[in-house]
Amino acid sequence: MRMVILLLFVCLFGCNSPSPHFRGVDTTRISVGGSTFDVRQKGRLAEAVRLNGEYAPRLGPIARRAEIAMEVVSGCDVIELRGDAAQILGILRCEGDARPLPLAAYVRAQDCDVVDVFVPKNSRTGYLEAECD
Repeated sequence: MRMVILLLFVCLFGCNSPSPHFRGVDTTRISVGGSTFDVRQKGRLAEAVRLNGEYAPRLGPIARRAEIAMEVVSGCDVIELRGDAAQILGILRCEGDARPLPLAAYVRAQDCDVVDVFVPKNSRTGYLEAECD
């Protein structure tokens, strides 16, 4: 019984873990079109780990949302995606000294409609839910 509980704990602990290349890198949590990702960037690579439990057996429906999340966090263009619907690796192309765009500017540039904005009490982090064409 102890072994089953330990195995279950280890499996749950790994649900939001980065790949070895991204360990120790700061995480940015972002929601795009109903999908929530933890995004990490290191050099020309970005990793988006999907956190919510939506049904997505393949990368197709999730790929564009992960691409938008990586572009918002990195300020760079995503030129290639690899991985699956749970953990997506993006290869970035950054022009000069790429810095993240202010989220509101990105939403305007991508022709998005803001659906919801949430700022937790006593927090400096805001969450923006947008639907993009």
